[in-house]
Amino acid sequence: MAYYFLADTHFGHENALAFDNRPFKTIEEHDQALVENWNQAVAQEDEVFLLGDISWHGASKTVEIIKSLNGIKHLIKGNHDKRLMKNRELQSLFVEITDYKELELPGKKGVVLSHYPIPCFNHHYYEWIHLYGHVHKSFEWNMMERVKFEMQALYDKPCLMFNCGVMMDYIDYVPRTIEEIVSYHEGLE
Repeated sequence: MAYYFLADTHFGHENALAFDNRPFKTIEEHDQALVENWNQAVAQEDEVFLLGDISWHGASKTVEIIKSLNGIKHLIKGNHDKRLMKNRELQSLFVEITDYKELELPGKKGVVLSHYPIPCFNHHYYEWIHLYGHVHKSFEWNMMERVKFEMQALYDKPCLMFNCGVMMDYIDYVPRTIEEIVSYHEGLE
């Protein structure tokens, strides 16, 4: 069993194609690629933490998509999920639905999960990892990277926070493990 993380799938959200410069010609191609990538990476017994903003589709289409995805699914709610989460069938496809989660992975440091970035997240002094989405590849993400840089360079405080939105280069529309996310960033140092 492995643990995977991903944010901002935005199934059915045509504006996300342009906003994120997602490399798909149509939203149908986008949705199909995300489902195929997910199912190639994730086995049925794996746990997947989806950090919000699942879908722009209606509930029935979103249920169809989520049912087609491998793994045991957890939802950390995003700002675009409120309407969909009123649907009981969709709710039943997640083993948990929460706004925030602190997760201790076997044999590893802990992980703080939120749809939103939290620069001073719990346990950051103890080298926990914070995964988030929401800010896409925008000026807000650049701002979070600047805060992270300042905490580390100017104040000598660890700040292991990473955007796991599907559009990030190191995510590339595939659910990723902590090891993959951290390894990518260690390679940049």
